[in-house]
Amino acid sequence: MNVIKTDIEGVVIIEPNIFGDDRGYFYESFSQREFDQKVCKTTFIQDNQSYSRFGVLRGLHFQEAPYVQSKLVRVVDGKVLDVAVDIRKGSPTYGKYVAVELTEDNHRQLFIPRGFAHGFVVLSEEATVQYKCDNYYSKQSEGAIMWNDLDLDIDWRIEECEAILSAKDLDNPRFNDFDSPFQYHINYYE
Repeated sequence: MNVIKTDIEGVVIIEPNIFGDDRGYFYESFSQREFDQKVCKTTFIQDNQSYSRFGVLRGLHFQEAPYVQSKLVRVVDGKVLDVAVDIRKGSPTYGKYVAVELTEDNHRQLFIPRGFAHGFVVLSEEATVQYKCDNYYSKQSEGAIMWNDLDLDIDWRIEECEAILSAKDLDNPRFNDFDSPFQYHINYYE
């Protein structure tokens, strides 16, 4: 696998080695050994999958301790814009984000470390997204910030009126109004 660094330390794009011929293709979508060597040591313990139609926007979500999560996100059908926002207080990239197009054709994955808010929007007619998490989901640990916050200024590549949101994502705190539970200097993998 090829690991591509982004402008934010720890957030990386992973491109698999694809072996194709006239029958189709094959690739290893995940190897714990290679991930530990090339990205970081973490153990994924939960796999999730979502199906959504065009304009569905999920995010920007995170989980607080003790259920802080890293995610490894990929698309198996369709196209999404996947976004990771640094919400670690004291980080040199605090409030900055990485946005990566993940598609069924480019087979890219985005690794989002602990201490980041995560969201995606569906850019194709429909999309199936799979992601690995290194901690369990806990409703009591849920947190979120507003997806269309002017201070973050994320280009979601759709018109705001096209965004389809859950009820809980309609009224999240603005970035400058929320008190992040994450600190840059703390290792959340211990």
